[in-house]
Amino acid sequence: MSFRKLIFIIFIIILCVFITSYSIKSLTDTSNTRKTVVFWTLQLGTFDKYVNNIISQYENTHKDVKIKWIDIPYSEGEKRTLAAVLTDNPPDLVNLTPDFSLLLAQKKALYTFDENKLTQFLPSLLQMLKFEGKYYAVPFYATSPITLRNKNLSNKEPETYDELFLLTAPKGSYITMFSFSENDTLLKLLNKYNINNAESINNNKSVELFSLFKKLYDNNQIPKESVTQSHRDALEKYMSGQIAFLVTGANFLNMIKENAPSVYKNTEILPQLTGDTGLYDYSLMDFVIPLKAKNKEEALDFALFFTNKINQLEFAKITPILPVNKEALNDDYFRYTNKEDIQSLARIQSAKQLNKIQPPLSAVKNKKDLNTLSSSYVQEILINNAPIKDTLDKFSKDWSKLN
Repeated sequence: MSFRKLIFIIFIIILCVFITSYSIKSLTDTSNTRKTVVFWTLQLGTFDKYVNNIISQYENTHKDVKIKWIDIPYSEGEKRTLAAVLTDNPPDLVNLTPDFSLLLAQKKALYTFDENKLTQFLPSLLQMLKFEGKYYAVPFYATSPITLRNKNLSNKEPETYDELFLLTAPKGSYITMFSFSENDTLLKLLNKYNINNAESINNNKSVELFSLFKKLYDNNQIPKESVTQSHRDALEKYMSGQIAFLVTGANFLNMIKENAPSVYKNTEILPQLTGDTGLYDYSLMDFVIPLKAKNKEEALDFALFFTNKINQLEFAKITPILPVNKEALNDDYFRYTNKEDIQSLARIQSAKQLNKIQPPLSAVKNKKDLNTLSSSYVQEILINNAPIKDTLDKFSKDWSKLN
């Protein structure tokens, strides 16, 4: 081998070693600088293809960020989140309910951000995610119940609860069924009449409403189980043809279609029943960022990407939710429908309602205790025949102690 050829081979070997070393160093540097955003959701495993697609899109345009998605059973969400935020290494982004998010915000456990970060969302919904002037969560999706009418049991179309209470159901059926003891169902109904604090729970309108509840209960116009059972029990009674009107989520229409086709065939979609305010109730899911999270800004950026117009619209088409993104909610999917398809009618009606929503109940530090109080006092009135005004006066005093 000539000396010149030997030198050339040595040069090639040195060059290869240099390139390999540089490549390894580059990969190591990238690995060291890439941030991992730990992302928790509540029971979204059914939509794994949807979620993983969003994650892939985000990582492809954000090479310095990796999203680690962990889906948690809904029943474990609060317990596991509370345990995690008490540590020095919580997840970066967590899917929660606003009630529990508020509890964490009250404990100063959440990262807060300015309104200018949230311009893609409906302003009215954001008010539910504000505490002491600061926003502590990013909205994820919303729902807004509609009213179902069994045309075999009534030909009326009430718009308010006051109008509903004047109706009478045919013998052997009920005009409606409440779920007075379930979470904040009763409190949301009262809130539609601006009965939403310790000062108003015993006012004249509240006394009038509880008197109407008592009348309906005593006259068997609502099931006795209204005091103790859940909305799923009310849905069962609607599917069995026992209830004329039911305020419920549009997501249950498919269940009615599959399990009670004759009732489904005779179901009409009406707007959600309202109170004095004429405004509509809604529910919300959100994303929060623990204060001790390692990658707060990256988590917020990913949450905003997850809830952009395209992703929200796609989610709404695979599950009956409402977008919180303004542009997505204004899409034709929520404006035009086949009038013979009651599921699409329900979707359109629900979407309309988000533009005219009732402000949420004022922040209470012990929301679960308030729910327990409301359940206890409505049982006193309906089951134990307690004097309505005196009972509501006691409710007012107990409510004031919670703040």
